[in-house]
Amino acid sequence: MTDSHLAPGESCAFVVFGGMGDLTKRKLLPSLYNLRANGLLPRNVAIMGVARRPLDNLAYREWATKALREFATRPVEDEVWKDYVERIHYVKGDFEDPATYQGVAGALAHAAQTHGTSGNAVFYLATPPSEFGTIVRGLGAAGLTREDHGFRRIIIEKPFGHDLDSAVALNRELTATVREDQIYRIDHYLGKETVQNLLVFRFANGIFEPVWNRRYVDSVQITVAEQLGVEERGDYYDRTGVTRDMIQNHIFQLLTLVAMEPPSMLSAEAVRNEKVKVLDAIRPMMPEDVIQLAVRGQYGEGTIDGKRVPAYRAEPKVSPTSQTETFAAMRLTVDNWRWAGVPFYVRSGKRLARRDTQISILFRRPPLHLFQEVGLEHVDPNRLDILIQPEEAICISMRAKKPGASFELHPVKLDFSYKDFGAVPASTGYERLLHDAIAGDSTLFHRADMVEASWRIVQPILDVWATLPARDFPNYAAGSWGPAAAMDLLGREGRRWVEPE
Repeated sequence: MTDSHLAPGESCAFVVFGGMGDLTKRKLLPSLYNLRANGLLPRNVAIMGVARRPLDNLAYREWATKALREFATRPVEDEVWKDYVERIHYVKGDFEDPATYQGVAGALAHAAQTHGTSGNAVFYLATPPSEFGTIVRGLGAAGLTREDHGFRRIIIEKPFGHDLDSAVALNRELTATVREDQIYRIDHYLGKETVQNLLVFRFANGIFEPVWNRRYVDSVQITVAEQLGVEERGDYYDRTGVTRDMIQNHIFQLLTLVAMEPPSMLSAEAVRNEKVKVLDAIRPMMPEDVIQLAVRGQYGEGTIDGKRVPAYRAEPKVSPTSQTETFAAMRLTVDNWRWAGVPFYVRSGKRLARRDTQISILFRRPPLHLFQEVGLEHVDPNRLDILIQPEEAICISMRAKKPGASFELHPVKLDFSYKDFGAVPASTGYERLLHDAIAGDSTLFHRADMVEASWRIVQPILDVWATLPARDFPNYAAGSWGPAAAMDLLGREGRRWVEPE
């Protein structure tokens, strides 16, 4: 961790469009408070919420106080909050109204004078994607994106487009007003400690990098499993599906960290350049390949933790004839010198057997003729598991002889858990990302070419699925590990999914 990661960054105003939304109260306010409590928020800072409700500063501070006390990940210290809450301000207005941005400009000027923010500002767009272009144009028309007297940065939430065409159009729309280096496309998965540790694990330990290639690695698996259904997000999810919601962004980012070449330095651009190279090397599927190499599913009713849960089509705000996939698995090929011939299997789904995010590196099996005389015809490959949630840990699975007269092999594990570092205060997962945006470090944020490269990979799959409606939905029971076709995807090649333990 460099000094910039330990420093609180320059003074600034943190402006949240959608300042009374769910994301603000559940994640942003608690994250900013945690940064403040840990001394990682600039001393001279102001927090501004922009929303449509007719409130004044006092009423908004009362709302923020209630929200923080409900969703804070640590006890709220009155002394810390007393100073913090006085720096919270509110701007009322519609995002389509130019007067709203004049109000923001006035609030920024007041913050510079009252709180010493030095004219710097970070704008967080905690809004539906349909508002992104409107807000950025409004900021630009009001002169709020110019960096005449301080930096101006814009954080936008996913999804970054609905398909390749819309992603390209959104990037063009944003960069018509601001420079690419002013845009921070946030992905909360990259805020997780284990994800950040992947670079250190790979490149700071000499025993792994020499075998991190096609000569020694048999295959790679990435699983992002959720036990929950769509809950109250049925309207959004039924227009999105798991491929757009999870695979195109979160899973592909994990894949790039596993497969990338060592960057020349740990600068934002050097790291992101290597990640883009991985995405560009993934071979897009032809329509006929999609049938063989991609699987979709939708959950039916089932049992989770002893309770019956409804099918996806019975969820609130979901069409009873929905064709939206709640599960997807695919076999990807990274066509470069390091990974040629090594399959990357990825899967994600809702209402699966348990909540788990895990990367598994399966190494090639050793020749077994040495042990055939003692009856060993099959030995599972060595495996490296990188656990991201709910537990953050790294585990190596290997074989050892059981003590005794018989020649009996048993699996053993060498593992490391972040719990070994001692108690770590609970966090939202956004703290590191917000801190980096304020500090101007874009390493963990998506770049325009990364977004478009990801869409190029999944677009042929989405096109085929849109053309050929699924005839077997629902095709997996809630509480299972997905449809049988996902098991066959690996089974045809003599492999099987690593089931999280």
